[in-house]
Amino acid sequence: MIGRLATLAAAGLFAMANPAPAHATVITYDADLSGVSSPGVGYALATYDDLAHTLRLDVTFSGLLGPTTAAHIHCCIAPPGTTTVATQVPSFIGFPLGVTSGTYVSPLFDLTHASSWNPAFVTAHGGAPAGAEAALAAGLAAGWAYLNIHTTVYPGGEIRGFLQACGPGTSNVCGTPTGAAPEPGAIALLGIGLAGLAASRRRR
Repeated sequence: MIGRLATLAAAGLFAMANPAPAHATVITYDADLSGVSSPGVGYALATYDDLAHTLRLDVTFSGLLGPTTAAHIHCCIAPPGTTTVATQVPSFIGFPLGVTSGTYVSPLFDLTHASSWNPAFVTAHGGAPAGAEAALAAGLAAGWAYLNIHTTVYPGGEIRGFLQACGPGTSNVCGTPTGAAPEPGAIALLGIGLAGLAASRRRR
């Protein structure tokens, strides 16, 4: 029994020190949205599935100086640059327009369909949705894609934020500032390993 506990504890500590290579197919990105001259704020969560070729968005915003006219993802440029629209134009389907605050939960965008994209972005990346998806995926991974909300007061965009990977395997906990807290699962695994080692030594 003691030997088994020691083996489990050692395995837990080994897993902490030597994590398995990541082969995730679902990657989550988030961004805090703000503007240079606007009191508006917002938050965006983008969930990208690189196996199913889908994208889903959850966006909240408030305090805008003008009613919304459009929202989409721009790609690909290093912060704090400005570049072309990658996703649907003139706006994400169903995004709340004509308001200064709101929430948006998008449909599941099928990235293999041309309708999910700005036609100019598709043309610029090989003329097919697959090329557009590859470019956006690379831009998201590099932190070079941003979600922009446009309004009548700021036609070029009132608030925006560059999307960064968040969740397991990153230092950015989704929905909170970067590095705000370690992953709970990591803490629990380490605790189990240490407890097992302590119990083993006491019994010996």
